[in-house]
Amino acid sequence: MKPDNYLQEQKYIRAKKRVEELKGYYWHLAVYIVINLFLSGAQVVDGISEDKSFIEIFSDLGIYGVWIMWGIGLVFHTLKVFGFPFFMGKNWEERKIKEYMNNKR
Repeated sequence: MKPDNYLQEQKYIRAKKRVEELKGYYWHLAVYIVINLFLSGAQVVDGISEDKSFIEIFSDLGIYGVWIMWGIGLVFHTLKVFGFPFFMGKNWEERKIKEYMNNKR
C-alpha cells in the first residue's frame, strides 16, 4: 500500500466519523425540539381545558422540566461533538503538546 493512499484512507475514515457524529447530534437536536414542543403543547392544551390562564400554565415549572433535564444532556452532547473551542481555543491541544515537549522536566 502506498503511503499517499494510506493517508487518504485515514483522512476519509476520520471525515466519515466526524460526519456521523454531526448527523447524530443534529438528530438529537431535532428530536429534542419536536418532542419538547409536543409535550409543552399538550400541557398548554390540558391547562386550557382546565380553564387555567396562560400565566398559570406557564408559571407551572413542570412545563420546563423536560426541556431543562434533556437540555443538560444536549449541552454535554454539544460539547462532545464541537469540543471546547470557546474555552481552550482551537489549537490548545497542539500548544500544550509543544509546551510539554519543550519542558526540561
